Amino acid sequence: MIKKRHKYRNRDREIEVYAFSNHICMSAHKARRVVDQIRGHSYEETLMILELMPYRACYPIFKLVYSAAANASHNLGFNEGDLIISQIEVNEGTTVKKLKPRARGRSYPIKRPTCHITIVLKNIFLDEEYKYINKYSIW
Repeated sequence: MIKKRHKYRNRDREIEVYAFSNHICMSAHKARRVVDQIRGHSYEETLMILELMPYRACYPIFKLVYSAAANASHNLGFNEGDLIISQIEVNEGTTVKKLKPRARGRSYPIKRPTCHITIVLKNIFLDEEYKYINKYSIW
């Protein structure tokens, strides 16, 4: 499930787009290994990095980045070339617990960890323009 939320900042200028993905079936530690490699990169660089990395966590993160960028371009009219990943975080979700039957009537627990991923894309073109306006404004 992917939830999207827009953050309105700087006098009705939207420069950040949020996207959430909840209950991904992998541990947060494995997802953080991939997320640390793409934090701060541009959108196009991020897609290339995620396509070439050999980890299983890359595909759900790739889908989330792609979805957030499509949402930013469709709903807010941003150019995908101007987007960078300003924040991305991975939090631990619930753990799915099952019992696996074993020999002689015993059972062993199986734990499937899940994680939640939050991504924030920022439009650097609007961010630089806002910094320039605030630097030379007198209000």
